[in-house]
Amino acid sequence: MDTIYAVSSGAPPAAIAVLRLSGAGAFDAVRALAGNVPEPRRAALRALRHDGELLDRALVLVFPGPDSATGEDVAELHLHGGRAVVRAVEAALAAMRGLRAAEPGEFTRRALEHGRIDLSEAEGLGDLLMAETEAQRRTAIRSAEGAVRRAVEGWASRLLMVSAQVEAILDHSDEDDVAADVEPIRAGAAELAGAIETVIARPAVERLRDGIRVVLAGPPNAGKSTLLNAMAERDAAIVSAIAGTTRDRIEAPMVRDGIAWLLIDTAGLAETPGDAIEAIGIARAKEALAGADLTLWLGDDAPPEGALWVHSRADAPGRGEAPAGSIAVSAKTGEGLGALWAQLGERARQLLPSADEVALNRRQRDLCTLAARAVREAVHEPDLLLIAEHLRSARRAFDAVTGRADVEAMLDALFARFCIGK
Repeated sequence: MDTIYAVSSGAPPAAIAVLRLSGAGAFDAVRALAGNVPEPRRAALRALRHDGELLDRALVLVFPGPDSATGEDVAELHLHGGRAVVRAVEAALAAMRGLRAAEPGEFTRRALEHGRIDLSEAEGLGDLLMAETEAQRRTAIRSAEGAVRRAVEGWASRLLMVSAQVEAILDHSDEDDVAADVEPIRAGAAELAGAIETVIARPAVERLRDGIRVVLAGPPNAGKSTLLNAMAERDAAIVSAIAGTTRDRIEAPMVRDGIAWLLIDTAGLAETPGDAIEAIGIARAKEALAGADLTLWLGDDAPPEGALWVHSRADAPGRGEAPAGSIAVSAKTGEGLGALWAQLGERARQLLPSADEVALNRRQRDLCTLAARAVREAVHEPDLLLIAEHLRSARRAFDAVTGRADVEAMLDALFARFCIGK
């Protein structure tokens, strides 16, 4: 396997550029540049030379494998962060046999392959690299620090205890010291399935990254586009006094109070479309409503079930009194916007993962759902052999969550999101 190298501290220029190497040839590369390898885990100042030319004076650290970030020999060159310095050192490394520039996510992939982290931790690290809000950061770092792994390992341990009871009955049912009562097995399996299902039922991690989808809906000319612009604090949608100006969905991503939101303006829901284009817009509006996490209803009639009722244009003549249960809002003056955001924030707390609980991504949830379903089937299965097979299916699903099973295609997609040097 090649020895890889990349700057892992961000793009130069910077005060310091950390150039990381990993692989069997990492220490030989350090020796070629610095003359000798310093004591493990102790920073040492070295002059880096190539073909007799001084490249830089840098701090050098080495971390022998397997007790390193990647499980291989790892070296770090803490260079002066100018572009020319970094290019010169990279050119010197590229000239050495067996060394090559790292691909995106390759350091983390090697850490996974050498057992330094599991797949759920790698996914958490990928989410952490992409985090843009405080909520995203807190959830991602829990996953990167092993929260999902610990939960799955706990379930797997309980599953093995139940499986061991089944196997004992199957293998030694003719021996007097082995009880043949399967009720404790069913009870243990039912309790385990319930524990898994509790975590599966929690809000999805994807909402943190993709944003809570808030759809603004109502009849034509109700002020939806004006309200969207006021909430987004920019002119995302065209506004005019002409009814039916909005013909298509308009999306405005934003972050407020550490939460990602996706505001979606829609065409007015007219009972009789004026033309074919308006009919398409109404169909798309209904489609957006079907996929909404939250709905803001700007009509004067009662809102659909679960929607927040917004009494828009509260500053306009004749609209000073808001219907009971609605929130009076004026996008023009800002009246009621704070109250509206407060209501949205309250509902968002029910839709987002709690920072102190294990949260699963879609892949993990699908696999844990398979595991829970298999365990549930074991509870109701009369045949001991089939009970054992259901429990084995659950174990395979757990192995796929943590990466012990073959997930090569998923790994390619995951690590493609990583930056080079990570």
